[in-house]
Amino acid sequence: MNADKILDAKGLACPMPIMKTKKAMNELETGQVLEIHTTDQGAKNDLSAWAKSSGHELLGHQEEEDILKLWIKKG
Repeated sequence: MNADKILDAKGLACPMPIMKTKKAMNELETGQVLEIHTTDQGAKNDLSAWAKSSGHELLGHQEEEDILKLWIKKG
């Protein structure tokens, strides 16, 4: 999936991945996609709920070894 920006949140525990994601999303234009890399397994549910409540769209996620990748489209 093509991303306009990649956020490296590996090694960060909750709530840091969400805080970093929020900051990165503020730098994007509507319709652009942020790719997040995290090792916090709780981030999938947290970021999904955050995206929905913030008017963004979780496009998908995938796990590669211990790294969770998520794609969020700015609403």
